[in-house]
Amino acid sequence: MYQLKLTQIGNSVGVILPRDVLARLKLEKGDTVFITETPEGYAITPYDPKMEEQLDAGREFMRAFRDTFHTLAK
Repeated sequence: MYQLKLTQIGNSVGVILPRDVLARLKLEKGDTVFITETPEGYAITPYDPKMEEQLDAGREFMRAFRDTFHTLAK
């Protein structure tokens, strides 16, 4: 667990992430992160939750039409 302080950045307020957290999340300066509310609180992630929903829908579509894709691949 990390205790982070809010800091003034121009006219905004931000959080500075420690270097090892950035490395674990595979983030670099300029990358985008997403904050989502969870039952346990908030989560910061580099992955867009909307993109995950779209990927799940695509996987379900491919699963539903597996035979069709198999036939087209021949």
